[in-house]
Amino acid sequence: MRLLPAELTARLAAQRLMVEDPRHRPFLTPPLTPAAVLLPLFEKQGETHLLLTERTHKVSHHKGQISFPGGKQDPEDPDLWTTALRETFEEVGVAPEHVTHVGQLPDLPTITRFCITPYVGWIPYPYAFVPSPDEIETLIEVPLSHLRDPFYRRIDEREVFGHRIPVYYYQYQGFTIWGVTGQLIFDFLNVLDA
Repeated sequence: MRLLPAELTARLAAQRLMVEDPRHRPFLTPPLTPAAVLLPLFEKQGETHLLLTERTHKVSHHKGQISFPGGKQDPEDPDLWTTALRETFEEVGVAPEHVTHVGQLPDLPTITRFCITPYVGWIPYPYAFVPSPDEIETLIEVPLSHLRDPFYRRIDEREVFGHRIPVYYYQYQGFTIWGVTGQLIFDFLNVLDA
């Protein structure tokens, strides 16, 4: 699957106007810690890919899980887009000036009491990534066509604070992508299919 940046920007803008639905866990009430992630898109061999990371076991949260570059907002970050860019540079070495803003998905509260603002951006490829040895175990380049194939996806339910929520799982080359990252991928693919 290959995406056109202008088309994706239009779809994300239209999606942002939609009313939030119960998937986004309205039972998680403030205060939540503001955080941001970047869904980095790039073209490789004629197909659009997402860049994901496998976290080390040295990090404070979500040890060993698959995630997008991102983290909590620092006091010196003027906005959450800056947070996403800073964290992406710190974790994988992509310079802020090399990220083209495409749009954003709805905020996602997490059971670990973060409120994540997910941004979508294009990055150049090939790129001289520099993964942080303290935070990143490995980088994972996943074709969107793989994520869209229902053979590699399953949906379970989990009870959280007395509420049943869906949990999305994606398999890729021995990696299991789930949790917040699985939810964000599911939301992003819904934008593509809208």
